[in-house]
Amino acid sequence: MCWNSCLYGRYDYVSLRHCQSTTKDISSLISLIRLKIQLQGEGSKVAKPKTSPITKTIVRKSPKEVRYNGMVGTISTIARQEGPRALYNGLNAGLQRQMSFASVRIGLYDSVKQYYQSGVAHTLPGGGVITRILAGMTTGAMAIMVAQPTDVVKVRLQAQTNNSGPKRYHGAFHAYKTIVKTDGVKGLWRGTLPNVTRNAVINSAELVVYDVTKEKIIAMKLLSDSLPCHFVSAFCAGFIATCVASPVDVVKTRFMNSSKGQYTGAIDCAVKMYKEGGAKSFYKGFTPSFMRLGSWNVFMFIFYEQLKKQVMLHRQQQQQQVQVM
Repeated sequence: MCWNSCLYGRYDYVSLRHCQSTTKDISSLISLIRLKIQLQGEGSKVAKPKTSPITKTIVRKSPKEVRYNGMVGTISTIARQEGPRALYNGLNAGLQRQMSFASVRIGLYDSVKQYYQSGVAHTLPGGGVITRILAGMTTGAMAIMVAQPTDVVKVRLQAQTNNSGPKRYHGAFHAYKTIVKTDGVKGLWRGTLPNVTRNAVINSAELVVYDVTKEKIIAMKLLSDSLPCHFVSAFCAGFIATCVASPVDVVKTRFMNSSKGQYTGAIDCAVKMYKEGGAKSFYKGFTPSFMRLGSWNVFMFIFYEQLKKQVMLHRQQQQQQVQVM
């Protein structure tokens, strides 16, 4: 990989470290809502009607009460039952995740893309798009292997409630310690396969859709390479990513939050989900998922583009100074 590619990757890494914490604060509440809705009804089954042996009449069991109903209802329920502070459960672990995850997956994307373009693009059909997908999947998988423990802790902190007896975890670092103590070090990597799959899909969708949409908008002269163009491209990327990744996301969330032995694997988790709620169970929490990914993409890509522009301007000024000397 050429020196300029590595240099650009380093600047992208620095830019991402500045913008990711801000966007995480915005998306943390939506992430919590999404997780609560996705976990709701876990383990429940649709009760079959039974006939009373005495009266010979059909007796139906009442369905399980729904605690969380929509985004506003979920916020209201959490705030009322657990207190307003519960709306930001897992924020510290979420910030830790973004510090390690986003820096790798997006900060290295341009460098990995250029590497694939210089090496294998000419051997693949539709090389330009294929190499972008490969770059997105590669950096997504690399990032989650690094950030998986923080993701497990974030999910478990957000899943626990403040009014259901003693807490399992009293903070992010206590959660790390407790998980290692009860499940071993490998417990911090529970659900790695579905999480790698999810993030490879999301990363490919987000980065490729954003990249291609921005290029098409500029090429068709609909917008210039400016903030409106970045906004539209990021919005499209968030929507497409949510559509293709929602099933994997729900399975990942349930499997990572499960106790030891509850599921034999991600496939077993998916099968049980289908038996409990059918195909629609894989799209639980779609609205908050889209709001989270949509807002994340809009803020992150806008901040990233502006920071990248400033970094490149500073680099050009430094080069001009060196040439004068």
